[in-house]
Amino acid sequence: MGTASAVVVVAVLLVVLRWDDANKLAAALSALAGLAAVGVGIWAALPGSSSPGQVGVSRTGRAVAERGGTANTGVLGRAASAGDIQVDQTGDAEASGGGTANTGVHLD
Repeated sequence: MGTASAVVVVAVLLVVLRWDDANKLAAALSALAGLAAVGVGIWAALPGSSSPGQVGVSRTGRAVAERGGTANTGVLGRAASAGDIQVDQTGDAEASGGGTANTGVHLD
């Protein structure tokens, strides 16, 4: 909503102002937008401490693994990146022949 409002205000200003003033305003706004774009690009490229999100798993199905295979119908992930994980009403897990099956949460 804020972006749309800003676009409308700038459009009205460019229509209302004289050509020379509108030209100067457009050049200044373009320079500011370019600087903002570079800043956002640099900020996005920096390694940050992204906060883990929320993961929810509910009513999962059955996981069956055989002959050393792996089956999962829940959440697989790394413990370091795990955020808020909610698991509810998971299905059955069945493994045979050295396999692993998971219907809940498996964190490394």
